[in-house]
Amino acid sequence: MRIGVFDSGVGGLSVAGAVRQAFPEHEVEYVEDSENIPYGTKTPERLLKLTTPILQDLATRCQVIVIACNTLTTNCITELREVVPVPLVGMEPMVKPAAERTKSGVIAVCATPATLRSERYHYLKQTYASDITVLEPDCSQWALLIQHNQLDREVVSDPIEEALRTGADTIVLGCTHYHWIEELIREIVDGRAEVIQPEQAVAAQLGRVIANL
Repeated sequence: MRIGVFDSGVGGLSVAGAVRQAFPEHEVEYVEDSENIPYGTKTPERLLKLTTPILQDLATRCQVIVIACNTLTTNCITELREVVPVPLVGMEPMVKPAAERTKSGVIAVCATPATLRSERYHYLKQTYASDITVLEPDCSQWALLIQHNQLDREVVSDPIEEALRTGADTIVLGCTHYHWIEELIREIVDGRAEVIQPEQAVAAQLGRVIANL
């Protein structure tokens, strides 16, 4: 079986690696749309127009596709499922697990502006985090800087430190680009909070989809 993995840029490479590790018996094809990065500042309509032909083409070669992009998943996956003829496995910020794990009652969601504006993200907050405080640090420049290898420690540490000072004990990485700086974030956090991202959860969901194909 061939599994497709799609993202706007290098962020999804970490997801593709996790998929290859979880399913070594299958082929994995990775496709990115780096010409149009960043996705996090675009409207849902623009995202849908950009990604529909790419995913439809990928579906001619793959039996299932992982959308390794929180922005695209939270804004467009319902519409994409109507026009892409193979199962789509998406990624979205881990609000529910973070809300279940926090002891301070404060979590921080690091995500793109488009993800934070999406109806799906607001549904996640209302459904799973209505009784806790959800901080949304300004990470709006991170994805583009990571894509071009221009991100420095200060740009990351300032919003993370502010979240920690406000009481966050769980930090959600809600953009796959941020997976590339997960170790840096853990260094900054230095045990003061738990850092979570959804690669393992996505691999588990992908396994369930494959089993039903």
